[in-house]
Amino acid sequence: MLKKWKGRRVRVKGDINITPLIDILLVLLVIFMTITPLTPVGFRTNVPQEPPPDSQHRTDDRTVVVSMDSKGVVRINQKVVDLATLSTELKDIFKTRNDKTAFVQADAGLLFSEVARIIDAAKASGVDRIGLMGDSLQVH
Repeated sequence: MLKKWKGRRVRVKGDINITPLIDILLVLLVIFMTITPLTPVGFRTNVPQEPPPDSQHRTDDRTVVVSMDSKGVVRINQKVVDLATLSTELKDIFKTRNDKTAFVQADAGLLFSEVARIIDAAKASGVDRIGLMGDSLQVH
């Protein structure tokens, strides 16, 4: 587009000034950085520690381990429990306890959906913290 200016033809530039847009972008970036929480949110887990080698091995009555073997047999501290009654059994165990922590141990060949049903039953029974147990800790 040509425009006349004091008798001369001047070509009009169609450039957009992006400096104010960059200023707005930086202000928005600072705002989002300040309102974003700094603490990471994730799945809290507990890993039971092995006792020292020189101490006597004793079982803690307070520790609750829910396990499932490859055949689908569910146990609470080696007591065989039906999966349908797992939630009520855990409610009975945890109704008098302040520390509502349970550990879940499952066979490596199980599907996650079967392990998730155990975790759901534990959460439904009032367990606050669930630790996942494996065969051994692997350090890479």
